[in-house]
Amino acid sequence: MAKLGVNIDHVATVRQARGGTEPDPVTAAAMAELAGADGITVHLREDRRHIQDRDVMLLRRTVQTHLNLEMAATDEMIAIAMKTVPDYVTLVPEKRQELTTEGGLDVVRYKEKLSGQIELLHQAGIAVSLFVDPDLAQLKACARVKADYVEIHTGAYCGAKGKGQTTELTKIEEAVKAGKKLGLGVNAGHGLNYQNIRPVLALGGIEEYNIGYSIIARAVLVGLDRAVREMAQLVHGR
Repeated sequence: MAKLGVNIDHVATVRQARGGTEPDPVTAAAMAELAGADGITVHLREDRRHIQDRDVMLLRRTVQTHLNLEMAATDEMIAIAMKTVPDYVTLVPEKRQELTTEGGLDVVRYKEKLSGQIELLHQAGIAVSLFVDPDLAQLKACARVKADYVEIHTGAYCGAKGKGQTTELTKIEEAVKAGKKLGLGVNAGHGLNYQNIRPVLALGGIEEYNIGYSIIARAVLVGLDRAVREMAQLVHGR
């Protein structure tokens, strides 16, 4: 059965809009777990626009499922991960001016740097996932640098229409099969919502879906418990 990782970044986005203490993403994580989330994901950005260091430290102590720390492949972030020891980290590309992550990590280009960082994380007992586009060359590079997982970037599929979406779905399907053959665990995420996730779920082979924005957006209208439960039911096939 596939798992649901709930990304709570945008709970922190609302908090940071006023610079106060509410809503608390740590509380949101606990509620998401009670509603059926199989894991909690947070992206500690270099500019700290939403999730803060304090959140990561508290989540490490309180999350009962597993904690996935998304972060840029920088020395600062590697040091933070080694200090907090999440269950696994997902290395992603990051630009200060972007609203959200715009594409996959170029593992082919940065394989030497990533190989060293992954080795350090492994020494600390942390599994590593690399966020990549559904591209065979990138997947092969992920295996070469000894990543444990890949997270397939589903943004292009989610943003496409008509035949374009079918083309992007085929790329995801081929990437899932290739990742499995390479011995990688395969996750997926970015842009997935209650409608467009259905064809991706039908492909099979994906271990975990990391979803945030659509769940938090729905939670504003129907509550976090219901929003998580509804997505968990889809992912779990119930």
